[in-house]
Amino acid sequence: MDEQYTPQKIEENAQHYWNEHASFQAMEIDNKEKFYCLTMFPYPSGRLHIGHARNYTIGDVISRYQRMLGKNVLQPMGWDAFGLPAENAAIQHKVPPAEWTYKNIDFMRKQMQRLGFAYDWSREITTCRPDYYRWEQWFFLKLYEQGLVYKKNAEVNWDPVDQTVLANEQVVNGRGWRSGALIERREIPQWFFKITAYANELLNDIETLDGWPEAVKAMQRHWIGRSEGAEVRFDIIDTDAHLSIFTTRPDTLFGVTYLALAPQHPLAKQAAEDDAEIQAFLESCKNIKVAEAELATLEKRGFPTRFMARHPITQEALPIWVANFVLMDYGSGAVMAVPAHDQRDFEFAAQYSLPLKQVIIPSNQTIWDFSQGAYTLPGELIESQQFSGLTSDIAVPQIITFLENHGKGQRKIHFRLRDWGISRQRYWGAPIPIVYCQQCGTVPVRESDLPVVLPEKIQFTGISSPLKNLPEFYETICPQCQQPAQRETDTFDTFVESSWYYARFACKKQDKMMLDGRANYWVPVDQYIGGIEHAVLHLLYARFFHKAMRDCGLLNSNEPFLRLLNQGHVLNQGIKMSKSKGNVVDPDALIQRFGADTVRLFIIFAAPPEQSLEWSESGVEGAYRFLKRLWAFAYEHHSAIQKYNLSVRPAETNWDSVPALQRDSMRQIYAILEQARFDYERGQFNTIVSGCMKLFNVLAGLTDSEHTIAILQEGMSILLRLLAPITPHITHQLWQDLHYKGVILQAPWPKSSATALKIEHIEMVVQINGKLRTRITVPSGADEQMIHTIAIHDAKVQQAVVDKVIKKIITVPGRLVNIVTNQ
Repeated sequence: MDEQYTPQKIEENAQHYWNEHASFQAMEIDNKEKFYCLTMFPYPSGRLHIGHARNYTIGDVISRYQRMLGKNVLQPMGWDAFGLPAENAAIQHKVPPAEWTYKNIDFMRKQMQRLGFAYDWSREITTCRPDYYRWEQWFFLKLYEQGLVYKKNAEVNWDPVDQTVLANEQVVNGRGWRSGALIERREIPQWFFKITAYANELLNDIETLDGWPEAVKAMQRHWIGRSEGAEVRFDIIDTDAHLSIFTTRPDTLFGVTYLALAPQHPLAKQAAEDDAEIQAFLESCKNIKVAEAELATLEKRGFPTRFMARHPITQEALPIWVANFVLMDYGSGAVMAVPAHDQRDFEFAAQYSLPLKQVIIPSNQTIWDFSQGAYTLPGELIESQQFSGLTSDIAVPQIITFLENHGKGQRKIHFRLRDWGISRQRYWGAPIPIVYCQQCGTVPVRESDLPVVLPEKIQFTGISSPLKNLPEFYETICPQCQQPAQRETDTFDTFVESSWYYARFACKKQDKMMLDGRANYWVPVDQYIGGIEHAVLHLLYARFFHKAMRDCGLLNSNEPFLRLLNQGHVLNQGIKMSKSKGNVVDPDALIQRFGADTVRLFIIFAAPPEQSLEWSESGVEGAYRFLKRLWAFAYEHHSAIQKYNLSVRPAETNWDSVPALQRDSMRQIYAILEQARFDYERGQFNTIVSGCMKLFNVLAGLTDSEHTIAILQEGMSILLRLLAPITPHITHQLWQDLHYKGVILQAPWPKSSATALKIEHIEMVVQINGKLRTRITVPSGADEQMIHTIAIHDAKVQQAVVDKVIKKIITVPGRLVNIVTNQ
């Protein structure tokens, strides 16, 4: 055994052993419990930083621990390789996005391997490879056959200089983030997945996700947003047209004083045809982002139209306005405004001096002060014809029935969830497998012609998608009539690739189908790890994909991820670590200086997984010192432990024959083991490290006796196995150097000892009249009478009760004795 701790040599040897023995390649074993651990795969942006390393270390610790429990563990890794950053890099570095991406993947893979992650690299997935995205093209066609894919016009942020669509976050102060051009709201054809067809199931099945954080489940419930209410018909006066408007508050129907349309509503556009002021207002709304979060803080503006609507019950004429706070994509793009009972409507009405009509009063009959804002709670109806005097909960179903009986409305369940727009007018993405033919129209690509391959060797300028200028790509033959046709040049949203990769990992080297029977062995994922920023989009889309794949016969489960862990951020001087802020820490430099195990130990010890971790170089140095101490201690005792490990000895120590001092040391070791098992199960890995440090101190404090070597051998065996998931390299080497059986990677979780854990004596506090006087040691099984006798005969107690009468003795079992005297 080497005297000095040399992490680079130790880690290289361990990694060589794992590679040589294919230690982490997983196979399907029917008679063994499986455990599928997956950390959200990264975008290959160039280099890992400590934030990335933390995510993957947490997943690796979980995987290695589950392996020690005897489970059949799968932990794969891959690359979410399509996306906008590659296009930006292509412009900056003047290289094709594919070249930049593959170079980054090669570098980041080596970084991960240096950190010792127990990945099954034989299952590696790269989503920009045709052998991967051909199957999402195939699945698109299947959903198209089932009516779950459709195309319609939708509004986008259009950069007129770069000739491309921008995401909301790429619009800064109304301008394109790169070109600086004033962004236009433009309506263009877009492909959609009909995720709303699964809205009810997606919502209801949230209740089965017991292993998910409540915060994530709440965010998904809100995003899906199931509401019960009524769809109310408002006829437009002097026309044959009408507006159908959904409301969750039919009890406020008599308080409607105006209707509001989204700027993109057909009726708003019609009103603008002969009104220049309305046209100017609609133009001014084109630069508004369409995200709800933006609209919530938006200054509310509007303009009246010439149209009026008829109230469905009172027949009152209601003005119709165009308003910038109404979204075309939500409901019908029109709202019934009740200023007295909706704060948004109240603010708009106040700004434009529109009337307010109170039709709900508080149930306690108090008078509401409208200078404070709208009264938005349920209550008792007033000024509501035959429904006056009813409470809101009673009035709602009666008003809906009235509307249904008079052909003016119907009961309706509404969802906030909108269908998933999957078209991107970008180059670096998977091509959508559709052909446009002048004779046949929109035609899906034949399955036998998949994949539609994205050309990788292109000149990329960032102005428009190069696919539109590549005849060799877009010129094709119609699958139906065999006449010349054109391919779709839009590509898939990159969320499509990340919505099913977890299942594809289960089916390595499968080139005949999307998934095979192995997917049902591994899926669902037992533990999924990733940031809470993915709570809605990625996680919701993956749940949708899973259910759609199930309904296509590809899977037999309902949900993709049984347990979800959202790791906290890594902070540098209180600020989230990110490349854009220039405050990232490169793990490679740390590995070179301290070794991968030190980096892993610091990451795990510094904070619980769900909490933010503050970067600290002194913390890294502290972790390194601990590992050096561990190595030095092992070296000091290695000859004795080796000899003991090679000797013939009883299978289990008879602890009754061991002196009390050594027995207490062993009890402490097993108590730490018990706590570590509890902490591993609940994911509190930082307290496992502190437990290991305590265990090390117990071993370092052992005094020489005939039983010391037995305790040392057992204690080191336990300590190394507790640390093995966290610091796998040093424990691999020490396990071999100390001649423990086999390799630690195959070693089972340590067994505890009920005999050793048994406490023979306990310490109790003794009070006299409530004041601490002394402490006594009593047998753990002592009855109350024995405890009283020991307490009374204690020398300090005897001295304190001289000339006093003991009136009673109160005992709190296992904790204290309070002797009450006559003062």
